Amino acid sequence: MADTTDPLVLDLVEWIAREPRLYAEVIETWRTSCPRLTIWEDAVDRGYIARQPGAGAGLLVAITADGERVLRAHGRRG
Repeated sequence: MADTTDPLVLDLVEWIAREPRLYAEVIETWRTSCPRLTIWEDAVDRGYIARQPGAGAGLLVAITADGERVLRAHGRRG
């Protein structure tokens, strides 16, 4: 992991940490038309969030143990 973590990546991980979200909701909320903003890809690549099957609801996105650790390290989780 890099020494500096993009605040927008932390925002995304923190938002998902509140409750697992439907994949479609995450993509709709966090998509961008700017290819230089790779918030979703960065969070997935760093292992902070992961897609998982939902109980009849389609794919869910949830925080991982690494995501929990990075939020705590940045004072965003108690």
